[in-house]
Amino acid sequence: MTSKNFRLIVISGRSGSGKSTVLNTLEDAGFNCIDNLPPAMLPELVKWMQQSASSNQAAVCIDARIATDSIATLPEILENISDTVKAEVLYLDAEDAILLQRFSATRRKHPLTDSHQSLAEAIQSETKLLAPIATCATLRLDTSSLSVQDLRTEIKQKLIQRSNGLALQFMSFGFKHGLPRDTDLVFDVRCLPNPYWDKSLRKFTGKDKPVQEFLQKEQTVNDMYQDIHDFMARWLPEYEKNQRSYLTVAIGCTGGQHRSVYLTERLHADFSKHYSSTQIRHRDLGQDSA
Repeated sequence: MTSKNFRLIVISGRSGSGKSTVLNTLEDAGFNCIDNLPPAMLPELVKWMQQSASSNQAAVCIDARIATDSIATLPEILENISDTVKAEVLYLDAEDAILLQRFSATRRKHPLTDSHQSLAEAIQSETKLLAPIATCATLRLDTSSLSVQDLRTEIKQKLIQRSNGLALQFMSFGFKHGLPRDTDLVFDVRCLPNPYWDKSLRKFTGKDKPVQEFLQKEQTVNDMYQDIHDFMARWLPEYEKNQRSYLTVAIGCTGGQHRSVYLTERLHADFSKHYSSTQIRHRDLGQDSA
């Protein structure tokens, strides 16, 4: 089994962010999966799997449950095995309040809690501990608003079903609900005419014809679309040359209902003609708009 057809995914992230769901999803898809692997064992594991494993796909989970001093060595280890196999690093995270809520619901013990550190403090400590892994992540996912089924779908689309080449996702969002944490490029379109202030359009979204017709008539909207389109067309090939596997492009308006949704739909429709693995997500669609 050569390095070209062997695939390794390293899964990491803060406790409660969904790593077990991801590992189970990949295992169901035929990956050889190992949980809680010390980073120092990664080179030997890769060597053994390439020589003897029946599957050419492996996934390992490395997180705060292992010896803390070894986490900082992972980037160097991945660099050392880069001639043998190209590893993808998936980093999962969620808002602090969501992680607290999930631990309260499951009553599980956080790996960093002890008699001197509360759950909230442990969550903060984990952020610093995992920073070396987060820094080298090739794909980041914020699971704050994702159900277990939503997360499985995301993993299937981004890691399992995608074809070779750049996996591209366009996401709409509303600034009033916060910046997305799992995006690479952000475009702010709040300067454009807002259909929300037309009471006859307020109940519709950027996916509906009345809002689309309103925005299509505005020259500034078309200019903004063309500028974003031209920027993407110019620079996406450079991201590919730099061996990027994933790129998320976020378009934000105030509430994430009209302008950002409309432009995201247009961009997705256009770039899906040229990139076989192109997805779309409307993060805040359905929430109160403005």
